[in-house]
Amino acid sequence: MEKEEVKKKVQNTFGKNAEKYVTSKIHGDAAELNQLVQTLNPHKDWVVLDIATGGGHVAKSLAPFVSQVFAADLTKEMLANTARHLESYKNIWYVTADAEALPFLDKYFDAVTCRIAPHHFPNPERFITEAGRVLKPGGHFLMIDNISPEEKELAGFMNTVEKLRDDSHCRCLSTGEWRKLFAASGLHETNTKSRKKTFEFPSWVRRTAESDEQIRAVEDYILQADQAAADYFQIEFHDGRVQSFKVDEWMALCVKH
Repeated sequence: MEKEEVKKKVQNTFGKNAEKYVTSKIHGDAAELNQLVQTLNPHKDWVVLDIATGGGHVAKSLAPFVSQVFAADLTKEMLANTARHLESYKNIWYVTADAEALPFLDKYFDAVTCRIAPHHFPNPERFITEAGRVLKPGGHFLMIDNISPEEKELAGFMNTVEKLRDDSHCRCLSTGEWRKLFAASGLHETNTKSRKKTFEFPSWVRRTAESDEQIRAVEDYILQADQAAADYFQIEFHDGRVQSFKVDEWMALCVKH
């Protein structure tokens, strides 16, 4: 699939589901957002860029602690909906922007963040290159995303489930793959944290699935998981239906050399 076609799918999916991402419990997880702020340790004079801001949860969390936040997103409808929700925050600016071709000057930002979005980017290496480019030397880059296991079959299972549920999904990378990209862009890893994140299947699948047939296709695929995948992703069943499963989420803080 052409890269531009992928990005159009992202815009279509998130434009239609903008409100669901504002209200999503996963995206609005207060404990994780607080941990993000503590890990980044923002300063009052910082200018921050939040890439693929979605429902604006990171921008909203950081705004009280910094000078300005630029909330950027590829999808104008998503960004407009978020701006309406956050209109009381006067130091957040909204910019339609592609994570892989940011419309900002070199060495402009004190910090760049991106949370639960990179798996939608067709060219993650360009995203990391761009994040590094717009950061000041000594600036901080903080990324949180779902990551795939290093084991090839398990990674394939995870990405297939995501793609069946959301056609705008590209690929969850492994920590090893991300680390290579960080190093290539002069981003020095200083702090990381992994956790298991639970997806409650009924609400998770309905956030982007467009039909009952699509929901059934996702569930059928999970029901056919082999023992290794069922164990790794801790799939929970009840009366022959999928209730929940768990994926790995990774937070990485880097400093630009």
